[in-house]
Amino acid sequence: MRGIIVFAHGSRVESANEAVRIVAAELARQGGFRVEPAFLELGEPNLEGAAGRLVAAGVDSITVIPYFLTLGLHMERDLPPLIENISNTYNGLPIAVTLPLDGHPALVQALLDRAMSPPHSTIT
Repeated sequence: MRGIIVFAHGSRVESANEAVRIVAAELARQGGFRVEPAFLELGEPNLEGAAGRLVAAGVDSITVIPYFLTLGLHMERDLPPLIENISNTYNGLPIAVTLPLDGHPALVQALLDRAMSPPHSTIT
């Protein structure tokens, strides 16, 4: 069984972290996957904690889906050693990482949807 981790940066604004948890839960519901949210910082659980929950649930591999728009410093510098450490902790557990959201064809559609909807608020 494969587990999924939705991996976000994390925020001091708890409602932002909760939004990631909601997305992870909806991914689990719609996809039938075992899914855990995880945060690089400023949110719980961290990546190691989410992986531990999945391993405890019996997964034999993990796919990390970065909840990041672009391939930036956190994905290039911070994520690889975290993945390696987790894999080593769980005896070579296979862990794959997908691309960030940038470049996905649905991203433009999401932006079009936002552009066509009434503004939530305006800043002047």
